[in-house]
Amino acid sequence: MKHTLFALLTLSFCLSVSAREKPKLATVDYSANWHQWRGPLGNGLAPKGNPPVRWSETNNLKWKVAIPGSGSATPIVWGNQIFVVSAIKTDRKPKVIAGQDQPGGRRFGGRMSTPTPTTLYQFVILCLDRTTGKTLWQKVAVEEVPHAGHHPSHGYASASPITDGKNLYVSFGSRGVFCYDLKGNFKWKRNFGDMRIKVGFGEGTSPALHGDSLVVNWDHEGDSFITSLNAKTGKEIWRKARSESTTWATPLIVEHDGKMQVITNGRTRTRSYDLATGDLLWQCGGMTGNPIPTPVTRNGTAYLMTGFRGYALYAIPLSARGDLTGTDKIIWHRNQDTPYVASPLLYDNLLYFTKERTGMIACAEAATGKVHFSGERLADIRMIYASLVGAAGKVYVTGRGGTIVVLKHGPKFEVLATNKLAEGIDASPVIIGKELILRGQKHLYSIATQKP
Repeated sequence: MKHTLFALLTLSFCLSVSAREKPKLATVDYSANWHQWRGPLGNGLAPKGNPPVRWSETNNLKWKVAIPGSGSATPIVWGNQIFVVSAIKTDRKPKVIAGQDQPGGRRFGGRMSTPTPTTLYQFVILCLDRTTGKTLWQKVAVEEVPHAGHHPSHGYASASPITDGKNLYVSFGSRGVFCYDLKGNFKWKRNFGDMRIKVGFGEGTSPALHGDSLVVNWDHEGDSFITSLNAKTGKEIWRKARSESTTWATPLIVEHDGKMQVITNGRTRTRSYDLATGDLLWQCGGMTGNPIPTPVTRNGTAYLMTGFRGYALYAIPLSARGDLTGTDKIIWHRNQDTPYVASPLLYDNLLYFTKERTGMIACAEAATGKVHFSGERLADIRMIYASLVGAAGKVYVTGRGGTIVVLKHGPKFEVLATNKLAEGIDASPVIIGKELILRGQKHLYSIATQKP
């Protein structure tokens, strides 16, 4: 599941985004890494990537290693390090002190959730060697009994980590937000209490990062808010209440006209906040229920999508201010074939997005909304959770059953290859150089062209 973002990229990155949206941090080659769940540009594109088109369990498999526990969080990559988060169920009961509530706090559930656990879970962070898949270090961030169940297809480790190349930031939601250095040394922790998630579906919002600001979105069935933390210390910089119930919306941080904006999807309103102060810049209604997809931006325009019990796609100018709902300030909108879970891919002037959770895909021009194709069915893909990614003129679409269809980038629907692995995939693919990193239900795969 989800979305986070920028620092100054190298020239290849700068050529991929507009000059008005170039971040202004220290010179770091983010384009050669995958430092957040939506990639170096925050739109699913790997500007320096060129992974294989075809692979299987026996072809172009560089390595495959088992990951302890479970989780659907997308891994991130910095240099030769791969960072993965997981939740490991134990058979140990917590110690209960007479006169105190059982560790884990209040219990929340839902008619569609798994039972509330009674045993301890270890919430772990793993660092793997990108060359070999060997575990370099593993840290238990916290060990506790979760206070609620989750959707049967979900889990307790769904929020992806993020790094600036110096520190690693991990959110385990109700278990806390953690900061480590890249050698695994603990630096700080921040706890916001227990989330109450709609019908017990489970948590999954990833943090967003820009400079010394770490942004956490906290939408649930209680008092929802968005907050900016000092990334060095964990101290809260600002907090703004949100009139939202549960979302799984990872924020996007982007610059426009010298101001950093934090854009967060929402059912009531999608909102943009000033990163420095938390002040509301603009908002727009019209989304559907259960907002999940992270927005993408290009040339001063943000693209917002939802697709649960309805369809909505809005193109919003980043220069706008105030409430845009129903106004002519909206550049264009669409109410057909938009995604429920998967975030879109923005590649050049083309927006690729799937329909609801199905194996159907559409492609539209970002500038005008002109549809090039829609409702095209992807063979052997029935359901999609993973977000779309692209590189080197190719688009990668991942099905929950382990099938990945590779399309040719362009306005015409053209399938280049259909690949199948032995286990399901919910985490989004990671493209790093000539490799494709895939997190399956039990294993982490490195796909790269292998010499015969």
